[in-house]
Formats: sequence, C-alpha cells, structure tokens
Amino acid sequence: MKQNRYLLVTGVVTVICLIAAAVSTAIPDNGKKYEVDTVVDVPGYKTDAARAIDAYERLMDRYMDLSEKLISQVGSDRQVVSTKLDSLDSRLADISTRLTRIENALGIDPNSGAIVKQK
Repeated sequence: MKQNRYLLVTGVVTVICLIAAAVSTAIPDNGKKYEVDTVVDVPGYKTDAARAIDAYERLMDRYMDLSEKLISQVGSDRQVVSTKLDSLDSRLADISTRLTRIENALGIDPNSGAIVKQK
C-alpha cells in the first residue's frame, strides 16, 4: 500500500508539474520586451574662453542698461533746460521792449547810444 501511495503522490506531482509547464508556455507575451533608457545629464564643462565670453556678455548687458538709463536722464535734463531757455527768451524779449520804450522816451539813439535832441 505504501508503494501505491508513493506512486500516486509521484504521479500527482508529475501531473501538477506538467500542468504548470503547460500554463506557463500558454500565456502569450506577444513579443513585448521592456527596455528602460537611462538618461544622465552631466553639465557641460566650460573652458576658460567660454567663461570669459559669458563674463563679457554680462558686462555688455550691464553697460547697455546703464547707457539706456543715462540717455533717458539726458533727455529729461534737456527738456528742463529747454523750458528754462524758453522762459529766459521771453523775459529777454520783455526787457528789450521795455528798453526800446525807455530809449524812445529819453530820446536815445539805440545804435550809437548818443542822446538825440528832444522835440
């Protein structure tokens, strides 16, 4: 009886192994393969010339910003000076007309500065 039991257990284990082998080969994988692409970003090495060029570009940007600010400041200063000169011009015109009236009233020749006889 023991021998039949061993034979039965061996048969059952063999059948289970055959079924497991059949099931594992029966599952289709459709030829799918999984690949993982590894991407490693390493910052580029900068040479001394590249660093010098970058520093020069930053310097030129700062210079351009400074020049732009100064030019706008000069433009606003020019406007202020222009309004002051216009004001002085109008004052000088007023003084010139007043002086002409005074010369006429006193009888002074405007070209030579000599006193002309009054009538």
